[in-house]
Amino acid sequence: MIRTTILRPENRYTVPEVPGLVLLVLWFFLISAESAPARQSLQDMDFRKSLALEVEQMLKINLLESWYPRVIDHEYGGYISRFDNRWKPEGNQTKMVVTQARHVWTASTASRFFDGDTTLLGYARHGFHFLRDVMRDKDYGGFYTMTSREGQPITGPGGSLMKEAYGNAFVIYGLAAYYRSSGDDEALQMAKEAFYWLDRNAYDPANGGYFQYMQRDGQVVKTGPRNTPPKDQNSTIHILEAFAELYRVWPDRLLRSRLEELVMIIRDTIRVDPGYLNLFFTADWQPVSYRDSTAGVREARFFFDHVSFGHDVETAWLLLDAEDALGRGYSTETLTAARQMVDHALMNGWDHDRGGFFDAGYYLKGDTTLTIIRDTKNWWAQAEGLNTLLVMENIYPGDPMAYGERFLEMWAYINRYLIDHEHGGWFEGGLDKQPEFIRGPKAHVWKGNYHNGRALMNVIRNLTQN
Repeated sequence: MIRTTILRPENRYTVPEVPGLVLLVLWFFLISAESAPARQSLQDMDFRKSLALEVEQMLKINLLESWYPRVIDHEYGGYISRFDNRWKPEGNQTKMVVTQARHVWTASTASRFFDGDTTLLGYARHGFHFLRDVMRDKDYGGFYTMTSREGQPITGPGGSLMKEAYGNAFVIYGLAAYYRSSGDDEALQMAKEAFYWLDRNAYDPANGGYFQYMQRDGQVVKTGPRNTPPKDQNSTIHILEAFAELYRVWPDRLLRSRLEELVMIIRDTIRVDPGYLNLFFTADWQPVSYRDSTAGVREARFFFDHVSFGHDVETAWLLLDAEDALGRGYSTETLTAARQMVDHALMNGWDHDRGGFFDAGYYLKGDTTLTIIRDTKNWWAQAEGLNTLLVMENIYPGDPMAYGERFLEMWAYINRYLIDHEHGGWFEGGLDKQPEFIRGPKAHVWKGNYHNGRALMNVIRNLTQN
């Protein structure tokens, strides 16, 4: 066993104790991954096919086989939530509805992607049963936010069982995907009921969109934990995502109306010039901003107000996907908005030295240029960027923004700094900025396999389409 530090000028982080042969293979890989984008072009169909095969192998071996069946909780149902850097379970294994539903979506979609793989479908069915039997509130409707590993709902401040539109949206998302893959009518019925429950309780007929927080019985809570405003970008884009998935299997009139409305709210209200998303809002969609505050206040309220490049590129694709689900083709308005968000992220949040999107920026008062305030690169934003950059290249081949080149640079970055080629899975942040994540957890309630699983499946499709 040896221990070494790689000291190439652009790559300074310590590699833990691994066999010498593994280091040799890793070293060869880093060199080849770094140079690949300069040698290849997405205009070459043979290259696209070979790259698709490479991505498919990474999807199968590094992602799906790393997670399943390891995460299956055979004792209490659902999925185990937390694993250390070498995939050993750790902690009390609290279960969040978002994580559980995302696993149902990933396993269901991967089953369909791999021609009806029954093993993956079985993993999805396992999670469906946990949502149905444990996380669903049989008395008041909707789904609990958190449970213990054993399935006991976890209360919040004052003993409340607050529910969230965000989590219930992901239940809809997972159930719709499971129905698409299994044909299980019970799953579709549950998805419909979840939609009606969410729409009946959280929909805002006065201003459109959905409130995020509700009491157990569905009554809206206008101010959430930490004085969180009533509406937000993240919940809204994922409700859009869930409704698009459900509409593909249930083309209901009310559902279509809500989906169309969400497209317009995100595109025309949440997105602002020069091409980014505001994050939090009042009930009537006035953005929450701290530009006029001190640096200390802005830092303390960072969660509520910054430019999130990962969300911007993710939303660009989600808007296009919603229009695809509606079956009406991409509108000029939505294409323009999506392109504006991707271009803004590339011009302001792209690391031109190593590739990848930085985590956050800010337009300080009086400035027309953006300042990077978080130069780290979290895993999910890179996955979403990988997906969206290839979509934009397919729509606008040869564009001066060079979406294809950035896509190849992103894939090289992910291979080099995010994928754990020794133990499997992805690191939580790029090792070029956060080398400590080489020993960080591979999974927790906010880190599953939905962002990168979806991205890799979409990339394979988009590389091989005619």
